[in-house]
Amino acid sequence: MANDRRREPSLIDALIPMATLVVLIGGALALFGLDALNGPIQVALVLCALVAALVVLKNGHPWEDVQASGQRALSSITSAMFILLAVGALIGVWNMSGTIPTLVYYGIQVLSPGWYYAASALICGLIAMSIGSSWTTAGTIGVGLVGIAIMLGVSPAITAGAVISGAYLGDKLSPLSETTVLTAQLVKVDLYQHIKRQAWTSVPAFVLGFVLFLLLGLGRGPSPAQEGETAVDLKALGDIFWITPLNLLPLLLVVLSIRKTPATLALVASTLFAGLLGPFTQPAVVAEFAGQGGVLGGVKAVWQAMATGFDKNTGIADVDALLSRGGMESMLTTLWLIIGAVTFGTVLEEFGLINRLIAPMVRSARGTGRLFLTVFASAFGLNVIAGDQYIALVLPARVYRAEFARRGLAPANLSRLTADSGTVTSPLVPWNSCGAFMSAVLGVSTLAYLPFCFFNIFSPLLSVLYGFTGFRIERVAASEVTHEQHH
Repeated sequence: MANDRRREPSLIDALIPMATLVVLIGGALALFGLDALNGPIQVALVLCALVAALVVLKNGHPWEDVQASGQRALSSITSAMFILLAVGALIGVWNMSGTIPTLVYYGIQVLSPGWYYAASALICGLIAMSIGSSWTTAGTIGVGLVGIAIMLGVSPAITAGAVISGAYLGDKLSPLSETTVLTAQLVKVDLYQHIKRQAWTSVPAFVLGFVLFLLLGLGRGPSPAQEGETAVDLKALGDIFWITPLNLLPLLLVVLSIRKTPATLALVASTLFAGLLGPFTQPAVVAEFAGQGGVLGGVKAVWQAMATGFDKNTGIADVDALLSRGGMESMLTTLWLIIGAVTFGTVLEEFGLINRLIAPMVRSARGTGRLFLTVFASAFGLNVIAGDQYIALVLPARVYRAEFARRGLAPANLSRLTADSGTVTSPLVPWNSCGAFMSAVLGVSTLAYLPFCFFNIFSPLLSVLYGFTGFRIERVAASEVTHEQHH
């Protein structure tokens, strides 16, 4: 009998949660500015989820169904939650054991302000391509690069944009990336064919971004005052820590182990290895942080750094900002944000509210260019509404696959477009799981780095442009279209 009372959502039903989201998020930003991400936006997302739940109840679904949907939402982000906690622990222990200070110390002497942004993008691109993870790249190398930027006197926001640009280029073009593999599987395209097709938008987008990063750094050089500050910072790091290449061994462990080990395990292994190394390479730092020396002091220090991060008061602002970070505790506000966003998005998806908005868009998309623009709008909109890149990937791939086949467009077009529109734009939304992660680990707000994520902006724009111009758009024969529609 309960099934008989269930109704399909109307357009008004679908619009009510969207309007609530716009009003509450806009109100939070208007009242609190960037501080809205420290709690007010989280509250807004929880309230949006409750409004969506009320619409679902109004349509005849029992509360048990809403609860089950919330449980599935939490289940879907289990991996992301553990990666986030592992990165928090890693930052705290890497700071205490000298890994991040050493990375910064050497990096300052090697990297010039004039080409720093471009170099950051390139370094992160190469590392992400080799390990297949944008999150791991940003949470390790990216943290160090932003730390170097602060001490070099260059913009942390532009550096964060360069880190994210490189990290997502590598993630998209790596056969080890789970989002790349998922996209190919969803659209039923061979993985390496999918990567080759992606290169047609990814490589030009990165080259454009690389040129802009070079231009932003053009003529930049440290002023005498900045050189003096950098020298003071370097001396402080050298006085506090024993700077040695041995401190970089935990970083090497992440890069080598990630190929065969899940990201969380690799990050925790690197954290514990750094914790074992720290008492030998930085005994004074560890003993001071723990309040006691010896084996017990080492265990206490590592445990505390993993829990609440490392803390150091040197009296030098840049050094204190670099060192006093990390810990699982520092990620709890971000986890709260992700839980609220993904729960809201899952309720919208599972009860047909998102599909009710997308269906009219599919019908009105006449012409290949309009269709491509509609897919982009759907994927980016889902990153905003649902707060999760996986929903932004999976739903458009499912919804538009038959339409692409009906129009004789090869599946590879859709796999490239959904990756460009769903994966790449996810870190541009503050409450999206990717945007929240990048902001938390890099220490730069999403809205501050957003204008400088050139790759993440150009990649989807090029994809849509190709749809309007017909460039690199592949078509299939009518028989293949028929076959695609029946499968």
